[in-house]
Amino acid sequence: MLVITTPTGQIGRQVVDGLLDGEEPVRVIVRDPSRLPAQVRGRVEVVQGSHRDLDVVTEAFAGADAVFWVVPPDPRAEDVEGHYVDYTRAACEAIAARGVKRVVAVSTMGRGIEENAGHLSASLAKDRMIMDTGVHYRALQPPAFMENLLWQVAAIRDQGAFYWPQPGDRVVASVATRDIAAKATELLRDRSWSGQEGVPVVSPDALSPDGMAQVLSEVLGRPVRYQQLPLDTYRATMLEHGASEAWAQGLVDMAVAQIKDAYDEDHRAASPSPTTFRQWCEEVLRPVVLA
Repeated sequence: MLVITTPTGQIGRQVVDGLLDGEEPVRVIVRDPSRLPAQVRGRVEVVQGSHRDLDVVTEAFAGADAVFWVVPPDPRAEDVEGHYVDYTRAACEAIAARGVKRVVAVSTMGRGIEENAGHLSASLAKDRMIMDTGVHYRALQPPAFMENLLWQVAAIRDQGAFYWPQPGDRVVASVATRDIAAKATELLRDRSWSGQEGVPVVSPDALSPDGMAQVLSEVLGRPVRYQQLPLDTYRATMLEHGASEAWAQGLVDMAVAQIKDAYDEDHRAASPSPTTFRQWCEEVLRPVVLA
């Protein structure tokens, strides 16, 4: 039995789709089963509830060979690390109680981010909790998601611009979520691995934001520029969109770590995943921008 958390999320739903082609039974934990596509609901076992809840994960992990673990974002959380840790505490109890053999989780790429790197540090704290259970563990280590650009579709369409706090001429490692999901699917199906390791997942590109803007211009057939946001403006923007003070500051701290080359060493050493930024723009972003 393979147990999937966040089956309606941008990575989890792709993991579920990938696993349904196989022979392994799939169980999902979901708050609202109606959000699952009809073709999925009929082919998986559903445990309704939050995977933050001990009773829910204890039920869901019964007989589980492997679990796919994701801590969902909560922009209103008052403590970023507390959010990751609190969400994972029940899972760790259930992993031990139910004898789960393997866990695959979404973590983060980066070096020197154990402290003071916002969401990156919080994700590592979650990893440590899971590893302390002794379970066989693979932490998927992506950098920035290409899908983050989907939050800026209106700006790209209407202003011909997108905005981040990173310098325009510095490489920003990125990856398509479908490549994260594909690696997760592979590991969940593979019963041969053991131990505890990180698995970097990154695109073949080495593009700066200015380079991404050039690719976007070519793919969309219209000029697109990149504009660097001051950190204070970036923080204020997150607050305007409803984030808590802690969540907004966590995003700023994460951006600072990225600006300080937290991803660079892992990026250089990682084996590239298949999807290039140009391919993702052509297949995912362009249809949304031109809709």
